[in-house]
Amino acid sequence: MSCFEEEGSWSLSFSGSGFLGLYHVGVIHCLRERAPRILRGARRAYGSSSGALAALCLVMDMPTERCCFYLLSLAKQAERLSLGTFHPAFAPIEHIKQELQCFLPDNIHVLASQRLGVSLTRWPDGRNVIVTDFASRDEVIQALVCTLYFPFYCGVIPPEFRGERYIDGALSNNVPFAESASTITVSPFTGTVDICPESASASMFELNAFNASFQISTSNFLLGFACLLNPNPEVVSHYCRQGYLDTLRFLERRGLTKEPVLWTLACKEPPAPAEGTRDTGHDGGQKAGLSLNWTVPGVLVKDVPDFERLSPELEAALRKTCMRDPRPWARFRRSRPGRVLTYLLLPCTLPFEYAYFRSRRLVVWLPDMLADLRWVQGLLRSAAVGVYSRTKDQLLGLVSPPATSLQPEAAPPTDPAKEPRPALHFRPEGHPAGPAR
Repeated sequence: MSCFEEEGSWSLSFSGSGFLGLYHVGVIHCLRERAPRILRGARRAYGSSSGALAALCLVMDMPTERCCFYLLSLAKQAERLSLGTFHPAFAPIEHIKQELQCFLPDNIHVLASQRLGVSLTRWPDGRNVIVTDFASRDEVIQALVCTLYFPFYCGVIPPEFRGERYIDGALSNNVPFAESASTITVSPFTGTVDICPESASASMFELNAFNASFQISTSNFLLGFACLLNPNPEVVSHYCRQGYLDTLRFLERRGLTKEPVLWTLACKEPPAPAEGTRDTGHDGGQKAGLSLNWTVPGVLVKDVPDFERLSPELEAALRKTCMRDPRPWARFRRSRPGRVLTYLLLPCTLPFEYAYFRSRRLVVWLPDMLADLRWVQGLLRSAAVGVYSRTKDQLLGLVSPPATSLQPEAAPPTDPAKEPRPALHFRPEGHPAGPAR
């Protein structure tokens, strides 16, 4: 296709998806297997929130198994807690920061500069910033921590990057450069992006928010809850497989693969030859030379009884990553009697767990305490000054009398013709001047 002929003329953009970030891993793995040229020729990989982690894995060319392991580690940690994401031991930012410190190489800032784009939301004005240059390894880690920081879900004080505070990039720009015709957009939500699940709803309504378009449907509503409330690893793996199938549909519709795999899965027979039609999707047909074959069917994971035949490597990575701890105590805790016992003992154990994990978090916070407290102090001072100024202006407006003019009123203009003339007094000659009688 002409729009993919010149390398470096397109980019990829991954949306924020919370715990469903494994959807992007399925997309990347399908592109590696079916169309590696798209990944090699991409100029830059953008991402917001968990999509930034997927973009980082793409830039690092990380194997699929390691991508699944790191992106699923937080979900597995939350599953082991009795209250899930509401447990005091659940600290997503600390966990992700520790993982990044472990597996990122020392030269990651060299690899990521001009190839990775991280979407950030500046606090408190909400302006979107996309960072593409990194001076050190710590800057890469801090930028990723900022774009993953969801307010009040991950903490109260936003993290700092280059002297300013930033929060989740999905709140201001969920799909970076979604309006660009040369950007391949990816999202696990049904909408108008290039690679996304096919809609099964008849709803024609869309929600335009966070620089993205979402179809108003029950499936998207449930996905929104799954992003924040941790689903089990099997559900997350399901969406990873769906990402693989959605990418395959994207490639076959644009004629970027040679084998009609989806037709074989859906109809058990090769497709009839059909002429492509001009792409009138989210780009309005601006991708020159790109024709779409809309007859390519959409396939769900439930329609593929043996996914291992379709992608053995991805299936093996998901199964290995989803394996639970085989030790007897861990197996007992996952069982129904173990869960019942855990919830029965919760009133006794939760206060001690709360005190312990809050103390640990306080110790971790000590190096950044002074800087954070100064920022909070400045924020409170500016808020107090603003309230004082507005209150003062309102009170002065209530007690001040209405302004009156101190200058005397000017006399109305008169007509010279109508102005009275002074009386003339004649004096006979020889008489001295005196007062007029």
